[in-house]
Amino acid sequence: MLARRSLLLGLAALGLAARARAPVAQDRRTGDLIGALRWHLTEHADTLLDIAVANDVGILAISAANPGVDPWIPGADRLILLPKAHLLPEGPREGIVINKAELGLYWFPRGGPVRRHAIGVGREGFDTPVGETRVVRKQKDPTWYPTASTRADRPELPPVVPPGPDNPLGRHALYLGWPTYLIHGTNKPYGVGRRVSRGCIRMYPAAVERLFEEVPIGTRVTVVEQQVKVGWHEGELYLEAHPDFGQLEELEETYAFTPRPGAIDEAVLALVRRRAASEIDRVDWDLVEAELVARRGIPVRVTRPVAPLEEPLEPEPPTAEPAPAPEPLVVVPPSGLPGLY
Repeated sequence: MLARRSLLLGLAALGLAARARAPVAQDRRTGDLIGALRWHLTEHADTLLDIAVANDVGILAISAANPGVDPWIPGADRLILLPKAHLLPEGPREGIVINKAELGLYWFPRGGPVRRHAIGVGREGFDTPVGETRVVRKQKDPTWYPTASTRADRPELPPVVPPGPDNPLGRHALYLGWPTYLIHGTNKPYGVGRRVSRGCIRMYPAAVERLFEEVPIGTRVTVVEQQVKVGWHEGELYLEAHPDFGQLEELEETYAFTPRPGAIDEAVLALVRRRAASEIDRVDWDLVEAELVARRGIPVRVTRPVAPLEEPLEPEPPTAEPAPAPEPLVVVPPSGLPGLY
């Protein structure tokens, strides 16, 4: 059993290494991709939800990357792809950038590497707004004051919920310039990576604690909605397509979703053309369309390898008179007399 597990992990690592050794274009355009894809080999007692929490990945993101796997009983010795590599969203690369469509939050600390966290966002009818705001306040062990509409839906709620295990804000909260909208922890981690909130941004407890310590008050927060991202990494163009909201609902129910081959948006193809720019002739359009249908939520290289340089042509024969042949070299042995040696 141990030998088989080692073999499976070794093959997975070999596959990732092979992708990492892809040819690199001369201009080495890069800077849009962070992280790396990883594999998890399941134990008998594993659930995909526990794996998601341990790796700061949303459960629906794991289901999109591993369609059809039962999140409660994946089975032992199954290789699970962890979508830990991502293209950065288009927009400002500073402060906090939240991409609702991929259920991800990016933190751009000054002088440090970009970090991504899984999040939960507002469900239908309670959308998290798109736009720009700032962190205006931070609170450890926050008190929750349910809104009037929340209490109308849930009359059993008290007007004030103190800190503790029953507080849905968890132990850390970052208040935004938009009233009633927060970035916060949760007392129900399995809600992260889903569209289940009333508009707030939920994070896993360990992730929000780290963010809370690092993000200063006044930090810019940008919220975007980009289901498809395109960017460069080491001279190659990558595309990352996420399920749409209807497909996310299917993932909730069946752990898979229905592909839509005919629903490729011309605006997305225009995005690929714009980002490809002068390298557009290298784009594999069949692969682009295949990924726009598959929507696995992982970056996929969509440029063909750079063609090798052509062999140099044979030199032209000289047009001038050839130089005279050199005099033959006579080897003289140490004795000063010609002879064999």
